[in-house]
Amino acid sequence: MRLSLTLAASLAVSAVQASPLGKRTGPVTTPKVDDGIILNYALTLEYLERKFYQDALANYTQADFVAAGFEDPFYTNLKEIYFDEQTHVSFLSGALAAAGITPTVELQYTFPATDVMSFVTLSSVLEGVGVSAYLGAAASIVNKEYLTAAGSILTVEARHTSYIRASLGASPFPNPFDTPLDFNEVFSLAAAFITGGSSPVKLPFMAFPMLTLQCTQYYYEADRSSVTFSGAFKAAQKFGVANDTPIYAVFFSGLQKLPVQVRITAGNSDYKIDRLPAGIAGQVYVVLSKSSTAFNDENIIAGPAILEVYPKGQTPSTPHPKCH
Repeated sequence: MRLSLTLAASLAVSAVQASPLGKRTGPVTTPKVDDGIILNYALTLEYLERKFYQDALANYTQADFVAAGFEDPFYTNLKEIYFDEQTHVSFLSGALAAAGITPTVELQYTFPATDVMSFVTLSSVLEGVGVSAYLGAAASIVNKEYLTAAGSILTVEARHTSYIRASLGASPFPNPFDTPLDFNEVFSLAAAFITGGSSPVKLPFMAFPMLTLQCTQYYYEADRSSVTFSGAFKAAQKFGVANDTPIYAVFFSGLQKLPVQVRITAGNSDYKIDRLPAGIAGQVYVVLSKSSTAFNDENIIAGPAILEVYPKGQTPSTPHPKCH
């Protein structure tokens, strides 16, 4: 792989800590949704993706991509991905208007991509989140026509993900199942990129406190690697977590949700686990939870963070990129 997907995900979440939507003002609770809210939720994500690709096509040329190692027809396919996201925006906006529901609008965004390589790597992460968002929302959609449309968009987003991952030298399908995420989990990730603007639509979602992975010089390997959550215990204390409060790092991979109890590091600031669970792979999400069995919004105290995990014994032979 040319660049660590975990580094890209960490950079994405930490680069925009001042997001106006990213601050928790009270307990996060499970939102009540209907089909109109879900369509506006999807439109919010599609606006973000459209702007992400629009900026890249404005900032980088076909020659820039070729020079970075992405040979033709990558640039042409990238323009097709942008067209897909634009079409999704138009479709969802139209569906909301046809139902007499006010559609949300494009906001202001900041993306921590500084060159072609970091853009493509972040693209892989964002497309993966998009897949998880549609998959997680599917069970809450009542109208069968909306459900079919959402499923149609989901499969296209999944093809985007596989194509970008393959272009980076990663497995295009590292897990036999994609990973669903709930509304607040996705909103917490999206909020990191939203830096301003206002919408006539107020969605009932809240962002969890940010969860930061300590940078490592090694690839994450299932059933082997340790993970340190920088400053996580110190941050959790603000919400009433004490030294003896059991806290679990819960890893979402495919349809699995695997808890591992964390420990406080010697500096009394970080949480750490000594070994990732076995059987996880690809773009994995992790949250911190007060429960080892009920991973609902009321029990999550931070996250999600994103890490790219390799099966045991299958890490790349190339050196891991340096921390930024």
